[in-house]
Amino acid sequence: MSSLMISATVWENRLMARVEGGSQMDDERAARKNYLFPAVFVCLTALSAGCASSGKEPAEGEMSGANENVSFMTVAELMQEPKLDAHAHFMALAVEDEEKFIAKLNEHNMQWLSLCTVGTNWFDLRQQIGLAERLHSRYANRVEWAVSFNLENWNSPDWEKQAIKTIDEGIEHGAVAVKVWKEFGMVLKDPEGGYVMIDDPRLDPVLDYIRSKGLTLTAHIGEPYNCWQPLESMSNQRSRDYYGENPRYHGYIHPEIPGYWEQIASRDRMLEKHPDLRVVGAHLGSLEWDLNELSLRLDRYPNFAVDLAERIYNLQEHGREKVRDFMIKYQDRLLYGTDLVSGWGENGVDGDLGKLDNTYLSDYRYFASDEEIGVPWISESSRVQGLKLPAAVLKKVFYRNAKTWYPGI
Repeated sequence: MSSLMISATVWENRLMARVEGGSQMDDERAARKNYLFPAVFVCLTALSAGCASSGKEPAEGEMSGANENVSFMTVAELMQEPKLDAHAHFMALAVEDEEKFIAKLNEHNMQWLSLCTVGTNWFDLRQQIGLAERLHSRYANRVEWAVSFNLENWNSPDWEKQAIKTIDEGIEHGAVAVKVWKEFGMVLKDPEGGYVMIDDPRLDPVLDYIRSKGLTLTAHIGEPYNCWQPLESMSNQRSRDYYGENPRYHGYIHPEIPGYWEQIASRDRMLEKHPDLRVVGAHLGSLEWDLNELSLRLDRYPNFAVDLAERIYNLQEHGREKVRDFMIKYQDRLLYGTDLVSGWGENGVDGDLGKLDNTYLSDYRYFASDEEIGVPWISESSRVQGLKLPAAVLKKVFYRNAKTWYPGI
């Protein structure tokens, strides 16, 4: 079997093959009015959960690089720095391809945090867990992993016991986190037909257990704001492609699925209920469309950080200086990630690693240089200028923050 890096579209289709697939924005805006809260700025010292500090105001001149003490990196220098992709997926990898894959990670000085995911497909999830255990045991300096748990048995009386058993087995084999996916809020239902949200009280004992074991919760809750727009109104080509190919997740055509702000509110209530649980919100916490909204949550919840996986092109839709200022201010709360997937494809491991190369090199250019970069995922003609972030910020976003928010690494 060979390995190929593929889009999220393909692996989600496969994982959900046996799962039953399943609001108008005016209603969502009304819900938003009732939900939004003022920003709360907190003193961000080290919490008992070991959280990193929140967005600090940068020193004068740091934003623009005018301060002569601010240093920068070239793209080549960033490539040689220790880095960690905090959101990737080993779905399959043949034994004969392992060394070649790890050699490519070595070339980039990159570790992978492989997130096992989709508890509503327990068979495939177990396959992912077995692969992650194998790779971590053989390449512990390059492969970290996050466990997840069975949700096919959600309505069984012993599901909680079984979930905790799976988490314990993951810990024994080196798991540093537990992953939950958008099946909470968009797929999983209770016997009465209602969608199970991430703040459901039945999850509380498991979340408390994760905290007690010192693990981090990686939470993909909700979807981009574009999910609740018609295809023609979406802000970028990537969203139009994804929801065109995956209509079962397109909230706009599924008013029965809880709306955008319901998803966000549920996640926020979970954060409030579990203030000592470290939580990394996948995909910019599904707040990619508005950095002010994301800032509100980072200010309000010191136990909350976000990864950039599959949302860098969303950052590129915002003005350069706004993104740059945001990343400098919240430099302790942002984790580099890509959502790259290995193992399900037809072009072999070389195609797999070619996409890995292209993704990483493009991202290095965007974050480390001020070059002009094409962004076809926004549109065919879209071009943006690189952020040229200070070296200290790059080291945090690409590596140190992952070590802080996933202490087992």
